[in-house]
Amino acid sequence: MYISYDYYRIFYYVAKYGNITQAVKLLLNNQPNLTRSIKNLESELGCPLFLRSHSGMKLTPEGERLYSHIRIAFEHIEAGEAELTESRNMQTGTVYVAASEVALHCLLLPVLKKYRMLYPGIHIKISNHSTPQAVAVLREGTADIAVVTTPTVRSASLSETTIKPVNEVAVCSKSFSSLIGRKVSLSELLDYPLISLGTNTKSFEFYSKLFIAHGLPFRPDIEAFTADQILPMVEAGLGIGFVPEEFLREKNNVSVIDLNEKIPERSIVLIKRKDQSLSMASRELERMIFEQRNI
Repeated sequence: MYISYDYYRIFYYVAKYGNITQAVKLLLNNQPNLTRSIKNLESELGCPLFLRSHSGMKLTPEGERLYSHIRIAFEHIEAGEAELTESRNMQTGTVYVAASEVALHCLLLPVLKKYRMLYPGIHIKISNHSTPQAVAVLREGTADIAVVTTPTVRSASLSETTIKPVNEVAVCSKSFSSLIGRKVSLSELLDYPLISLGTNTKSFEFYSKLFIAHGLPFRPDIEAFTADQILPMVEAGLGIGFVPEEFLREKNNVSVIDLNEKIPERSIVLIKRKDQSLSMASRELERMIFEQRNI
């Protein structure tokens, strides 16, 4: 069976945007031609692909199955076209990175500085997400890559590469002087207010498992929205927090608590979709991030 490429192209854009009007604008065509092409494609395939209504075009179950294949093909085509456009000395293009706060401060910032110096014409979009949020944005196809800390959200559709380890420590202000200068057990920390990221984050899950492994509950008194909020709260004497060692540079108002129990090592990882080809600009940033594995 031979079916015109144009039919599939029109099907892809109508399915992607859910209406013919938007597809008409993108394809520089007219509505009668697109409507006729969709009907011809349905006739060739022998099944309806859309449910038509005043609110737009909704895919039928058959249309959903076809779109799951067509989408991958056209995303590869679009990535190839973008790559050829951007190949002119990396003068233009956009890279969208979904990053966690820890990954941004402990890895990405110097990489992004170097990248901007080399390719000033590339527009960089950085989102500040928790690990689950960053992975969700990536799976939706909005972000090109995600750079986050473990534990992550595993998926068969995503590939994950470890970049560098992250060691975290318990810290407190001088207000909790009884915890400074001696060995302290996790159980003793329960007598003090704890500061943590929210319950919907992988950091909360990580420390919950750590405490539970030692037969202890993990019930933070204060929940921060982002990782970079924890240290200022600790400095203000609001409680005890857990932060990456790299966050402590030039910080003189907090002390590291010498725990009896070892906090397991975490990692910064780069995640991308297996079914989506990266643009040249994204691949170059990925390459520069991978270079950090040897540093």
